[in-house]
Amino acid sequence: MTPEQLSRTIVDGLSALVDEGALTLPDGVPAEVTVERPRQKGHGDYATNVALQLGKKAGMNPRAFGDLLAAQLQQADGIAAVEVAGPGFLNITVEAGAQGQLAADIVEAGPAYGSSDAFAGEKINLEFVSANPTGPLHLGGVRWAAVGDALGRIFEMTGAQVTREYYFNDHGAQIDRFARSLLASATGGPAPDDGYGGEYIHEIAAAVVQQRPDVLALPPDEAQEVFRALGVDMMFDEIKKSLHDFGVDFDVYFHEDELHKSGAVERAVERLRELGNIYEKDGALWLATEKYGDDKDRVVIKSDGNGAYLSGDLAYYLDKRERGFDRCFIMLGADHHGYVGRMMAMCAAFGDEPHVNLEILIGQLVNLLKGGEPLRMSKRAGTVVTIDDLVDAIGVDAARYALARYHSDSPIDIDLDLWARATNDNPVYTVQYAHARIASLLRNATDLGVAAESHPELLTHEKEGELLRALGEFPRVVKAAAELREPHRVARYLEELAGVYHRFYDNCRVLPRGDEDVSDLHRARLMLVEATRVVLANGLGLLGVSAPERM
Repeated sequence: MTPEQLSRTIVDGLSALVDEGALTLPDGVPAEVTVERPRQKGHGDYATNVALQLGKKAGMNPRAFGDLLAAQLQQADGIAAVEVAGPGFLNITVEAGAQGQLAADIVEAGPAYGSSDAFAGEKINLEFVSANPTGPLHLGGVRWAAVGDALGRIFEMTGAQVTREYYFNDHGAQIDRFARSLLASATGGPAPDDGYGGEYIHEIAAAVVQQRPDVLALPPDEAQEVFRALGVDMMFDEIKKSLHDFGVDFDVYFHEDELHKSGAVERAVERLRELGNIYEKDGALWLATEKYGDDKDRVVIKSDGNGAYLSGDLAYYLDKRERGFDRCFIMLGADHHGYVGRMMAMCAAFGDEPHVNLEILIGQLVNLLKGGEPLRMSKRAGTVVTIDDLVDAIGVDAARYALARYHSDSPIDIDLDLWARATNDNPVYTVQYAHARIASLLRNATDLGVAAESHPELLTHEKEGELLRALGEFPRVVKAAAELREPHRVARYLEELAGVYHRFYDNCRVLPRGDEDVSDLHRARLMLVEATRVVLANGLGLLGVSAPERM
């Protein structure tokens, strides 16, 4: 019995009491009830404070409400005992058979275990990374690659239709600086004061010259345009390859330049004008964002007729909504924190609901440590540490896990020495080793001719119960990770599960020893082990991390 199943049992019990006239709930029976694992042993398998929440609404003392509900729940299938504690907490003990059945249910569900319909019918646009194509992908972008892709997987597990999108910023001053840097490198001149440095600039400049041997014979303006067009494509191809090798691919690569060429900016301005949120002042067009919570109104089209930076955001957001997305997520770096207010005001100006139709997630800085000292320079990029530097140091699995393991709005330090170690103080090793250890046990079982079977009533050992309850939490963890936009919850859960499994294994013999006959208990425990393997694999899969069979 999972917490969700127990929640439904409690809801059914409340409904029965209301139908009998034993309870009156003015607001109706809740759709679900919070069920938690007790912190102290001896307080049952699960606990709920529903009597405290609903007692006064029903015109009853919460403890009396609890006594009434406890008596009702005692009659339900799968419930062994219900105790009313303190001011009205209900401590619930589940029958061994009902709890043990979960192992077979998980194995039968396989990759689908943990899924739900929490976001069913939602069409989500998830925009992340979106690094400028002016250099290799740096650590900030890599963090969003890991977190964004994991969040997309979690949304899909909860029923959403997800489109992963990369906003390809190929329009503006930074692209001009990039082109001038390439041209300077190709001609042997010094890099522009506001340009880009690093070995990669020389590599790309040489590649452009190889592809277009005539480029340096062109007039400077034409040559710069060639370096811009070819150099940006080469840099972006490299970024895409690095992301692909990192296990991250996008459904859509949206070019900013198209917004300005296609008339999308003009369409967005016209829509906002129709809504009464565009006005003219000092020869410029302004968006009335202050009335929607921004600290001031914003220029959209400057007095010289050129679009301000916000103009592209307006067009891009409207384009996403016109493509049918219910929710648009944008993942930004820490330096964009002050940008949230104006973006939410923009959302409201279009008649949408801020933080619903548009959500912005902020990712804080990532620092790498090597030998206890900060690692700040890349051999190739010159000024920043890149995705390839991180992967070369600790591998894709450890990098993805390390970046997704913490709340994205918290700065993190990644100790490269720790994450490269095959020891239990390395969190990803701990989880992967648990999966590999189980895979080895299952191979041994096959060699011995022992097959997993469902005998749920036999799983009565304390450590079996702890493992079953931990496995039962997985769907709720996935749902919470989706609702709170916090993939790190999955990682922390997996680490806890690995610990619970090891304690179970140390106390409960799974395979027979020597000439010992194979019993139904062995088969039942093997089913529990296989269920644990399924959950570990599913959880690692949500993080984009492999579940190895051998280590």
